[in-house]
Amino acid sequence: MCRLFCLLLFAVCSALPAASQVLRGFVTEVISGEPLEGVNVVLYGEGEISFGAATDSDGFYLLPRLTPGRYVLRTSYVGYVTYVDSLDIGPGQEIHQLDIVLEEDELVLQQLTIVDNAGGSTTLLSAGTERITPAAIERVPMPEITADLSAYLSTLPGVVLVGDQGGQFYVRGGEPTQNLVLLDGMLIYQPFHILSYYTAFPSEVLRSVDLHAGGFGPQFGGRISSVVDAWSRNGNSSRFAASGSVSPFLVGTHVEGPIVPGGRFTMIASARQSVVEDAAANVIGQDIPLLFHDLFAKIHGRPNRHGRVSFSAIKTYDRGNVGGTRGIGAPDEVRWWNDAVGGRYLFLPGNLPVLAEFLMSWSGHTMQLGPSEDLIRTSSTSRINMEANVTHYSHRGDLHWGLFARSLTLKSELGGLYQNLDLKTEYVTEAGIYAAPEFKFTSGTSISPGLRIHHFPSKSRLLFEPRLRAKTVLGNNELSAAAGLYHQELVGINDRRDAASVFTAWTAVPVGDIPRALHVILGYRRVLTEGVTVVTDAYYKRMRNLYIAEWTARPRLTTKLQQADGRVLGLDLRLEYSRAPYYAYINYGLASTEYEAMQSELVHWFNEVVYKFRPAHDRRHQINAMFSTSIYGFDVSLRWQFGSGRPFNRAYGFDGFLLMDGSVDVFTEAGERRVIYERPFNGVLPAYHRLDASVNRAFQVGFSRVTLQASVINVYDRANVFYLDVFTLERSDQLPLIPSVGIKVDLP
Repeated sequence: MCRLFCLLLFAVCSALPAASQVLRGFVTEVISGEPLEGVNVVLYGEGEISFGAATDSDGFYLLPRLTPGRYVLRTSYVGYVTYVDSLDIGPGQEIHQLDIVLEEDELVLQQLTIVDNAGGSTTLLSAGTERITPAAIERVPMPEITADLSAYLSTLPGVVLVGDQGGQFYVRGGEPTQNLVLLDGMLIYQPFHILSYYTAFPSEVLRSVDLHAGGFGPQFGGRISSVVDAWSRNGNSSRFAASGSVSPFLVGTHVEGPIVPGGRFTMIASARQSVVEDAAANVIGQDIPLLFHDLFAKIHGRPNRHGRVSFSAIKTYDRGNVGGTRGIGAPDEVRWWNDAVGGRYLFLPGNLPVLAEFLMSWSGHTMQLGPSEDLIRTSSTSRINMEANVTHYSHRGDLHWGLFARSLTLKSELGGLYQNLDLKTEYVTEAGIYAAPEFKFTSGTSISPGLRIHHFPSKSRLLFEPRLRAKTVLGNNELSAAAGLYHQELVGINDRRDAASVFTAWTAVPVGDIPRALHVILGYRRVLTEGVTVVTDAYYKRMRNLYIAEWTARPRLTTKLQQADGRVLGLDLRLEYSRAPYYAYINYGLASTEYEAMQSELVHWFNEVVYKFRPAHDRRHQINAMFSTSIYGFDVSLRWQFGSGRPFNRAYGFDGFLLMDGSVDVFTEAGERRVIYERPFNGVLPAYHRLDASVNRAFQVGFSRVTLQASVINVYDRANVFYLDVFTLERSDQLPLIPSVGIKVDLP
């Protein structure tokens, strides 16, 4: 398969027209060697701008179709000394490569540091897509000193975390298993730790994160809700650096540096271990039966001028009792593991204006429910992925296209949870191709139609997914739009009737049609005045053939699997203020998620066979407000969040149930308790709101930088409900007021 893969890629590249005169290269930072994104590279001919480009996330730029002559090259980036050079483009050589290293401008950086400590704007938004930088992540208050992507995601109006435990996040009406989460191109099945404050990978190693809340392009597929595309740093190429942190929730460390002299090969690694079970539990005087850790490592190299290579690996473990002590006894313990390894090769062909990317990875995920010696349910999933992504540059626009092939192994033992589903070991193969030309106009308008084609040989299915993205800039106004059709052949099965249930089994679509979704998004962005920006997104999702648990009176016991349709309507608003030394924003989200299912047995309950309901993650109103500033060397951050009540299953009462599966003595057999419900998800939980605060102070001690933090989560000790136990009607609350202090040491 790999051989055919490479031959096909070579044939397509060979069919492309040869380059005329092309200038290309990489732009990196002088000390760390990290690529710089968004650098302006401009060629001046005879005093006028002739050609220009901006670097991508790998620091790569390409100026195609140059005419022979003498040029002045000017490379500029905020906070760095402008690089200027003269170039002679001759008529003979077609490809000219110039790699550029930018040095920091100390005076400008001091001014920028003030802005950054206040939290200057660092995110780009366009029709459901947002670029998240480490600086943006670090502003959000956390219960410990290191920042985490989870805290930032929870501030977004379209993202719902149903609780601070379980590691489940919902994006614009979609389920957690409908989100595609990638780290360096590796699939991460369970991206959040069991304590939802933390993702499976630390922000300390992150370079950038792209959140596609909908309408994503054809380079992504296999999920119908959203994409989180995270990329790690390469590691410092000039010197070794390390850090360590301690708090009542977590201890962590990271190290990075050159492997060989000259910095052509670098490494970065991190490790984190939770201590919340002991330290934080003692602080609040309450059991927190949660444990997790993660390990990450990466090697990056520059074997030659035309290539970049990297190898990444991650391993995570989570264990705990979600919800703590419950009214009918301790909950079943859940455990899960994430494992992934992957490689990436970035290649510049010698005679083509092309950037080619080759990715290969293996991802595995295992989840268990119940005591390790007597498991109730188990599920394991693994995926081998190979793909090639190519960008062909031209003067009027770019052509993005790619190939992919995958092989998956799925195995589950559900202990009879679903009566109409018998999951065994499955093998699924997938292959496909995508293309997305991007047309750029001098008026500031860009249009990118696309098409993704999936083929599942093991299932004899062929899927077509058209996509479209467009953007135009009119002065201080930016209009954007996105639309697309999405399918999900592999689905995660979870019994959402029980709010504390996080066990998920992955399987190919068991019965019926493949889940699919239609996305339509309209975006608007305007700079009102210097430092003040307003952003809005209106979105619509139409989902078909979703898999949900059949409505019964017996949650957490057995049920059947059935299909449902869904509809999501929403509006996200963001007002941002960024002017040193202050930074603030307020987000508001209005959303409505509705499911519709058909079930013949319901005629006996509600006198109808079709029922519509709000799923448990439907949160109509969300408000997130944040303020940060720097005062006398202290970095202060405040964050307040509000969420309207989510639906839950309200009970009429209880009765007994006796399963008559043979000869049963009804005089001695007690049977089981059964809940008699009202209509599905007809109740509404109390509203959620919380205030978090943190204060940081950094000191220079010798060659090291020491940062101290004091923080308080849930400042006014709001009793926010996590879920109601339907058997006892007892409520389980989220974590109470938690004061915390932490220390972090950076070397050098």
